[in-house]
Amino acid sequence: MKNMVSLGCELMKLVETLPKCDLIEVKLEKYILEISLNRTDVYNALNPELIQQLIDIFSWAAKNSAATANSLISDSGEMLPRVIILKGNGKHFCAGADINWMKNSGEATFEENEKDATRLDELFYGIWSNPCFTIGLVKGVALGGGAGLIACLDHVIAIDGSKISMSEIKLGILPAVIGPYVHKKLGSAQFRRLAMLGTRINSDEALRIGFINEIAKDENELDLFSKRIISEILTSAPSTVEQAKLLCKSFDDWNGNMKELRDYTIKTTSVMRGGKEGQEGLGAFIERRKPNWHTNEE
Repeated sequence: MKNMVSLGCELMKLVETLPKCDLIEVKLEKYILEISLNRTDVYNALNPELIQQLIDIFSWAAKNSAATANSLISDSGEMLPRVIILKGNGKHFCAGADINWMKNSGEATFEENEKDATRLDELFYGIWSNPCFTIGLVKGVALGGGAGLIACLDHVIAIDGSKISMSEIKLGILPAVIGPYVHKKLGSAQFRRLAMLGTRINSDEALRIGFINEIAKDENELDLFSKRIISEILTSAPSTVEQAKLLCKSFDDWNGNMKELRDYTIKTTSVMRGGKEGQEGLGAFIERRKPNWHTNEE
């Protein structure tokens, strides 16, 4: 299946650089890149081909994002991606790893299994560290690797009744590759509990523990909630959105003392105030106008 792309004349050149995909559908419209898992016959289960296609498209988005370019448009006048939406076609978001692929892993060598795990981690890290703001739209189930996908996203909206599970424990394996991202999302106590139980938690509990951010009653409301979040993030400076992710990573990884951390935050603030977006944002505030990245028309 060819990429499904909404084309405007100003986007044609950018669209032509999209990686070729047949297991995902891709829609690029203005600042928004929408990615839909499209293995509906197996509930969008992850196999090596789907994983690689997701790696390719998220890598493409990182290289071509407004944040990376530090510009809203390319040199040729094309709008650059600022938001990524990840969702699943059919009834379910993602049922985790393809069972046939997992069966074969029992006959694979350690090196072959390590290669598969490395590819999977490349996908999760590529989503988690992507400079675009990432939104997950969840329905049905998000199991195993599917739970890992949503753990890597910045904002997740699930339809009421959706189920999430780190189901690896039921197969005698561990949620190790998805672990760093789910652990960061939930914290140690909840990760430990769910990693051992493998329980399918419902949308209410997922919201309570922070696995998701909002619950929609149906697909229409899911779309409305998504549009509201997109409208909000498009009022935020795109490169500074990426810097916010890096700031969070710095806090997570910090090994120095409190004085060193304070010095780091002081220097970071000083750099950002003098930067391109900082100057534009402060200038817009003083002049009582919207900054140039503000595309919310409401």
